[in-house]
Amino acid sequence: MQWFLIVAIGTVLSTRLYLKLAGYPQIGGGQLHIAHALWGGALMVLALIIGWLFVGSTPRLISITLSGIGFGLFLDEVGKFVTKTNNYFYGPSPEIMYVTVVIVLLIARIVRDVKKPTAPEAVANAAAIATDGVGHGLPARLRSQASAQLDLAASRGADAHVIGHLRGLIQSSNEIPDVVTGLRTCVNRLVPRFLLERWVVSVAGWILAAVSAVLLIAGLATHIYDPAVLGAIGRYFELSHNTLARRILLIAGAATLALALPAIIAWMHDPTALWPLRCLRLAALAFTFSNALVDFAIKGFAGLVNLGLGLTVLAVVSHQLITRTGESLGHPIKPDQSPAPT
Repeated sequence: MQWFLIVAIGTVLSTRLYLKLAGYPQIGGGQLHIAHALWGGALMVLALIIGWLFVGSTPRLISITLSGIGFGLFLDEVGKFVTKTNNYFYGPSPEIMYVTVVIVLLIARIVRDVKKPTAPEAVANAAAIATDGVGHGLPARLRSQASAQLDLAASRGADAHVIGHLRGLIQSSNEIPDVVTGLRTCVNRLVPRFLLERWVVSVAGWILAAVSAVLLIAGLATHIYDPAVLGAIGRYFELSHNTLARRILLIAGAATLALALPAIIAWMHDPTALWPLRCLRLAALAFTFSNALVDFAIKGFAGLVNLGLGLTVLAVVSHQLITRTGESLGHPIKPDQSPAPT
């Protein structure tokens, strides 16, 4: 799901940039205009066909990539679908895209994190991995995941004979290179090393607290004073004629400050504690999602600037939390092995 959304978002941004630079060309002639939403639908259908006809990690990766590109091309033209005039440049289009992506991501996280697999589901998960192993072999990552699923199934009373047969299939599978881990390692090597240092968390936390305090003060000011009196401040925040945006930023600023300020103070006093990092991650999530929602509604794609800032803080804090959790469990993570924070 994460790779699917990353590819989709990249497709939207690449398409918008290409059309802007190329002067918005049209495919077709005369009365014909083949919208790129049609190409997106074709790619999503092709991804479904590949998923139906083939098994294995490579076809799965291809279908994820094709469906992500197709979904991005389809989503990019959402303005045409929600307006009577087929307006590609419809103002709230970036906000609709953003909300759609967030909803899909939240559904994926809820399905994965909230409800743990039952014994039959754990057996089925391991069997699906074993199927790939029989046909194509397994990388160490999938072999470990299948083993963990079987351990979970065994602890919940699954049939021991079925578990034994699946373990045999998994252990007898050929060892193959892990493409996903290789890609992740290459991405991690592109990240500047200083962003992974602990002191960066302190800087990011104080920036988050300061920005949220400014938003909170600005939100209070727009409620207390006449927007016309605020002058440049009101114009800077673009809140004078948007009551809903003021309320969202006011609530988000208060929540972010309440989470970030105590957390960063506690982190500086005790860098070994994990709860400050968890609070900082929650603060970064609240800041990123709420501010991006308002920015996309008011500024369109210009909201990507603040979204990028929030995601950078979130990535820095998430990486440190992953590293510190591994150390606390006695399994320190090397820089090149650490998963890319998402």
